[in-house]
Amino acid sequence: MSQDIKKATVSELTELIQKGNAHVSFEDAVADLAPNLRTEIPGDLPYSIWQLVEHIRITQKDIVDFSSSDNYKELKWPDEYWPEFVSEIDDDSWNASLDEIQKDRQRFFDLLNDESKDLFKKFEWGDGQTLFREAVLIADHNSYHTAEIVVIRRLLKAWK
Repeated sequence: MSQDIKKATVSELTELIQKGNAHVSFEDAVADLAPNLRTEIPGDLPYSIWQLVEHIRITQKDIVDFSSSDNYKELKWPDEYWPEFVSEIDDDSWNASLDEIQKDRQRFFDLLNDESKDLFKKFEWGDGQTLFREAVLIADHNSYHTAEIVVIRRLLKAWK
């Protein structure tokens, strides 16, 4: 793959992960959320916005860790991917989770931009995954749960 094609592909993947293109970004979905709504669970839904944010953080970190090392330690599904319910979450914990999402996203972008990395070469570990596939997985997973955040905000009457 030429460097120009790789740069264009990485640019598209980065934009897809950051902005979502056809849907709201994660940052927009969590912006200006009243602290008391972070842990509210409307109706019969199984989780709160806080649980979704933490699930995004945990899963994205797991994907980045998997993509960057053959020393990866697999998490137990679903127990280690979903946080337990809590009745409230303080600003420090909320902001730390959002910061970690950004840091892990940047770690992944650094992998994508590493000129020594082939986007389509199968990892020596795993069962056929590539850096390209993991980028699409992050974009797909995060956009799915971002949409759920928006739905919960709408049910809580806390959306635009």
